[in-house]
Amino acid sequence: MNSFTKVLWVIFFMAISSLQAQQLTQTIRGTVIDQITKAPMPGATVVILGSDPVIGTTTAIDGDFKLADLPLGSYSLKVSFIGFKEIIFPNVQLNSGKEVVLTIPLEEDITQIDEFVVTATDKDRTINDMIQVSGRTFSVEEARKFAAAVNDPGRMAASFSGVTSTDDGNNNISIRGNSPNGLLWRMEGIDIPNPNHFVNPGTSGGGVSILSSQLLANSDFLTGAFPAEYGNALSGVFDLSLRKGNTENQEFTLQAGFLGLDLAAEGPIAKNYKGSYLINYRYSTLSMLSKIGLPLGDFVTNFQDLSFNIYLPTGPKSTITLFGFGGVSDQEGDALTDSLVWESEGDRYGSTFFSNTGAVGIKHSYILNEANFLQTAVLASGNSLGTTESRLNDDLQFQDRYYENYSNSKITLSSVLNTKFSAKASLRSGFYVNQLYYNLREDDFYEETQGLQTNINSKGNTQSIQAFSQLNYRASERLTFNVGLHYLQLLLNNSSSIEPRLSASYALDEKQRVSFGYGLHSQVQPLGTYFAEQDVNGHITFPNEDLGLSKSHHFVLGYDRSLTPYLRMKVETYYQHLFNIPIKSGEDETYSIINQQWTFATDPLVNEGYGKNYGVELTLEQFTHNDLYFLLSTSLYNSKYKTNEEVWRNTAYNGNFNVTLTAGKEFKLKKERLLGLNIRAIYSGGLRTTPINLEESIEKGQGIYDETLAYTDQNPAYFRTDLRFSLKKNKPKSTRTWALDIQNATNRQNIYGSYFEPMSREIKTSYQTSIIPILSYRVEF
Repeated sequence: MNSFTKVLWVIFFMAISSLQAQQLTQTIRGTVIDQITKAPMPGATVVILGSDPVIGTTTAIDGDFKLADLPLGSYSLKVSFIGFKEIIFPNVQLNSGKEVVLTIPLEEDITQIDEFVVTATDKDRTINDMIQVSGRTFSVEEARKFAAAVNDPGRMAASFSGVTSTDDGNNNISIRGNSPNGLLWRMEGIDIPNPNHFVNPGTSGGGVSILSSQLLANSDFLTGAFPAEYGNALSGVFDLSLRKGNTENQEFTLQAGFLGLDLAAEGPIAKNYKGSYLINYRYSTLSMLSKIGLPLGDFVTNFQDLSFNIYLPTGPKSTITLFGFGGVSDQEGDALTDSLVWESEGDRYGSTFFSNTGAVGIKHSYILNEANFLQTAVLASGNSLGTTESRLNDDLQFQDRYYENYSNSKITLSSVLNTKFSAKASLRSGFYVNQLYYNLREDDFYEETQGLQTNINSKGNTQSIQAFSQLNYRASERLTFNVGLHYLQLLLNNSSSIEPRLSASYALDEKQRVSFGYGLHSQVQPLGTYFAEQDVNGHITFPNEDLGLSKSHHFVLGYDRSLTPYLRMKVETYYQHLFNIPIKSGEDETYSIINQQWTFATDPLVNEGYGKNYGVELTLEQFTHNDLYFLLSTSLYNSKYKTNEEVWRNTAYNGNFNVTLTAGKEFKLKKERLLGLNIRAIYSGGLRTTPINLEESIEKGQGIYDETLAYTDQNPAYFRTDLRFSLKKNKPKSTRTWALDIQNATNRQNIYGSYFEPMSREIKTSYQTSIIPILSYRVEF
């Protein structure tokens, strides 16, 4: 081998060694803005804590900053600006597959010479600066790690204090003993329909979320006494924010697994333009889970969805955002046509089900001047769902047993003005006008006539109006007040509510804070309830058309303490007084709409019911530090209701206690690999049920409940352990992750309830879902 050849080989191996040793890097960039006016803040300082020599930069004229070529890992950012409170962004995780793009709001400083200074962290505060009590930030990055949450906001929220999952098969959640139907969903500051697949009428949850975590930014989750801008909700609020797409580089995400295929793309719309797009599509058929032996029944189940966010700056002070989502889902099950194999009444039934939901909105944001920020939006939304059921009789002929087809659509106009009077005082005021369209039909089978009878058959439109104003006043660095008023009116019957709201927080010192909140809240009944039909001497009447709003007084007292910069303890106690609740009239009636789990109430109702929820919650949370996080949520509570019989009964959701531990740890391996181990353990009191009258059920051939003993039975305590194992590999320009989520890893048989089986003439037990493994592979590039 001549000398020249030897030199070439040496150069080649040196180049290979250099490439192998090359450190993977990524970029952190973003924008610093005024928290109230949303105006960009040029000249703000952004520094990486602990860097030596110091790594940092200042924001440009448009408030943008960029920290490039950072080695992969976890960073904490400190952002400061003269006259504003500095903020620390802890645990910003850098992977090679995607840049990290942040929007950092700063709060004007009012510190006096004789007062202490509180340095805020991004983890300590909500996105909405006017939330003082019963609210927390929903961190998408951390929540993605939650075991068996599968990027579903509802299932993620089941880890929070005061929140109880009511059914393993869907993401319905009960907040502080309230009905799951009291939850409000909001996106980009405007109310949206229930964003889930496989939705039952009148509910706020479903089988699978339509919204992918690819689209979500950090958001707020509220569990009581919410500020005046939120209305038409009794239990809680999911206030979702959307993430803007990358404005400089094209990025993609591909995920495939047992739940289907998930594709996401984002990037700039044009060169030298700050507009961006973000779009996500998902297709799934759950047949994969059936093929690995999971008992999902003899149903063919499919769903697909599309969601997007398009950001279009129209000037230095003005932007337009187009956003939306849509999802379709269906399920079909066939009856067994061979009567010799019938083992239960369900074998004789065939059914079809569909659920379609969507929303498309356009939002205009405009900085009017240094003190005012205006946001106006129009949203068109709707949902449609239907079910048909038929039963094979003894002659093997199908007989229709149930039919429903509900369509609702809505056009919403909203406008919200933020005004900053000074560093101490700001005002937020706005309105929402909803044009509602409905086309509702429900037919049910009646044994007396041996045929279908119409319960609901209405088509038309109506309107609702909401308006609010709320003042946030920072009397000092220690003391902050929020006072406001909300107005809600349903023009269908002119039912209305004027609702005062008040909250305050007081910092005892740099690490401790006490808070108080009060609010009167109301909610419109599910539309189908207003149109329940009743035949009176051959004339169709609508006994519920004049039903008023359900209402509730919320009282909350809280205490927060930062034990370390990464460890927080929070205690809240609350009392909720519900009134004006629709119930059946009569001194021996026990029905209350509080316990309605799905579909519409079709019996005549009156607004004479009451309810009360009270309890105490303890949260101990370590935000990710040294690659470890945990969240311990404990709730002790009582949930009661009362009808005209003047007896306080347990509600269906009165489990009395709930303890949830969610934790995880990442371990750094060789060759830029990370091993993640996560667990969620849930232990809670069983849901309340009404016993079945066996003798009457046998006589009538169907389940008859003993309503005189409504909700006196209780399921055994519920326990479930979920696990998540992940292996992440960073490569140049891509991040690849294998993950295995296991819901109910111990395969515990938690009881769901009891039912009457006509064929065996026995009362049998139904169970929650068994073990469900969900394998997925994800690539970000």
